[in-house]
Amino acid sequence: MIGRLNHIAIAVPDLTAATALYRDTLGAKVSAPIAQPEHGVTVVFVELSNTKVELLHPLGDKSPIAGFLERNPAGGIHHVCYEVADILAARDKLRADGARVLGDGEPKIGAHGLPVLFLHPKDFYGTLVEIEQTAAAAA
Repeated sequence: MIGRLNHIAIAVPDLTAATALYRDTLGAKVSAPIAQPEHGVTVVFVELSNTKVELLHPLGDKSPIAGFLERNPAGGIHHVCYEVADILAARDKLRADGARVLGDGEPKIGAHGLPVLFLHPKDFYGTLVEIEQTAAAAA
């Protein structure tokens, strides 16, 4: 069901500093910050040849990333994102197999402009999993 690894997301306490570290110290190409109010985050994508790293920073008072950073003040890996060809079919199979889909179970549009869902970390050995429909399938 899952395809390639789309990105690994890292919650950071200082988005400007994290962006500079990846750009200036590691020499990576990074995107401009992208506000995602529906998800309560501002993101920057670090583009690699085979995947991306998503730097996450809280946006707004109800950001889920704020709570994560309270528990992990230095930041840390927040989630992994895998691509799926059909997000609704993937959701239905996951539910049928006992996995919990977070939120209301309906896909939301993510930072890439594609439908995404999150899966409960207790069902995936402590890892928050995001699934994202591939661009080809969404077209």
